[in-house]
Amino acid sequence: MPNATPDMSNTPLRLADAVNDVCPWSGKPISADALTLYNGAVVGFCSPECRDKFARAVRSFENALQARRAASAGVNQ
Repeated sequence: MPNATPDMSNTPLRLADAVNDVCPWSGKPISADALTLYNGAVVGFCSPECRDKFARAVRSFENALQARRAASAGVNQ
């Protein structure tokens, strides 16, 4: 599952490495305290709340995809 939680490694995420300049939720400029790693890329948000909203959305989509794959596997058995 892609990592959409705040990075807890020893290497801090840098604003300069973000793939975006504005928050995908609010459209506001991104903030250094609201960065996360997603599929190996630094993604920025305007606030930790938006970052956490993204993490919840990713988990929800991943869980739905996993459930669909499991259901499909059961049908084909």
